[in-house]
Amino acid sequence: MKLNLQVTKVTIACLIALCGFNYTAKAQEVITLQRAIDLALERNLNIKQAQFSEALSEENLKQSKYNLLPNLTAGPQASFNFGRNIDPSTNQFINQRIFALSGNVTSQVTLFQGGQLRNQIIENKLLLNVDRSNTTKVKNDLILNVVTQYLLILTNQDLVTAAQQQIDVAKITVDRAQKNFDVGNQTLADLAQAKAQQSTADLNYTTAENQLELSILTLKQYMEMPPATPISFEKPDISKFRQLATSFNAEEVLKTALAVNPDVGLAEARQKVTAQDIKVARGNYYPSIVLFGQVGSNYSDARKLVSGVVPNGRADTVGFVGGNTANPVTIQGLNPVYSNYRFFKQFGDNFNQSVGLSLQIPIFNRFTARTSVRKAKITNENAIVGVQLARNNLSKIIYQAVWDVQAANKKYQSTMQTYTANKEAFNVIQQRYNVGLVNSLDYNTSLTNLNKSQFDMINAQYELVFRNKVIDYYLGNPITL
Repeated sequence: MKLNLQVTKVTIACLIALCGFNYTAKAQEVITLQRAIDLALERNLNIKQAQFSEALSEENLKQSKYNLLPNLTAGPQASFNFGRNIDPSTNQFINQRIFALSGNVTSQVTLFQGGQLRNQIIENKLLLNVDRSNTTKVKNDLILNVVTQYLLILTNQDLVTAAQQQIDVAKITVDRAQKNFDVGNQTLADLAQAKAQQSTADLNYTTAENQLELSILTLKQYMEMPPATPISFEKPDISKFRQLATSFNAEEVLKTALAVNPDVGLAEARQKVTAQDIKVARGNYYPSIVLFGQVGSNYSDARKLVSGVVPNGRADTVGFVGGNTANPVTIQGLNPVYSNYRFFKQFGDNFNQSVGLSLQIPIFNRFTARTSVRKAKITNENAIVGVQLARNNLSKIIYQAVWDVQAANKKYQSTMQTYTANKEAFNVIQQRYNVGLVNSLDYNTSLTNLNKSQFDMINAQYELVFRNKVIDYYLGNPITL
């Protein structure tokens, strides 16, 4: 009963472990090259920053268009005044507390400003194109980095596989050497050599595995993926690599690349901005004309409304007969009767409007306008040089890429021939070693040569693929495996 209980516990533990393994296997995503590119373009933070800059430039363009519209401002003001003050509604001194309220609405529109408003709109359009070109450049550079890293992962995977095969061969060799040593057919030195060969194979495996993990981590960083995320990679059909194009015309590749390469496009877009900036700077030489209008009113509780008159019992002199002061002309004296001046009536009676033109003519501005124009011209000249540098750099890269793909093809053919020859040689030496016709030194030397040639062939194979994809990148072709 106790034994059955233990067996049951073991069975349950195995089932749990198996379920956990199946869950991990299902959760592991297979990443193709296209999937890696899509994830990087979707998540990469450098692209998001470039897109944010593009969005800011778009808002700047909108604002430069809005600057053509008239503005509208309101300026209400309320105050309590104490002591001797000027009544704001009558401009007369008065010695009492006053509550005053005033307000105005002002609008103005720029009719002419040396063409700066229009030129600024054009410049902001060009700046938006610069940021869009920069976003395209960031995306293209990221795609090339992803392709490079993906091919490096495939290379390292094959190197790990080859290193494991070396370990298997080395273990067989050690086992055979141990048996031969036990029966006296080999010396202790032969056994030590076999063990040293196994240690070298173990070191090669560890190195290849570390390089594989590092390349996977780098690709995860491009895809903004957590380092602990389990993923695997789709291995392409190796036979297709033998059909890769290796002969290109550098001039034709360059001609196409100049039209599609984002680096040159970015430099040209920046040069157009600097050329437009000269026109904006020249606007400082011209006068500006602004049309403005304003409406306003005010209220004061100290102001009273004359609602009538009453006799005051006095005779007021209004003139003289024949200019003789002895014959004055008098009328019945009157005193005004005041009442409260209601808010809305006073505000309506004080309503005022104005409209006009403002002209500002620059006469002397300490040469700031001239300096701005000269600096803009220098910046433009520098940008023109930058365009030429971008084209020269692209030309150098294209020619180098064409030479590299040709050299990579020759290297691959050479390493493949070397590997085939070393493999044939090792098979012969292994057969002779098994019957005691070859010593352990020759055997280990042949095995080392085979291992090295296998590593060289794997590296050369993927280098050829990478060099070919670089040409596709500069031609603007989709990069696939």
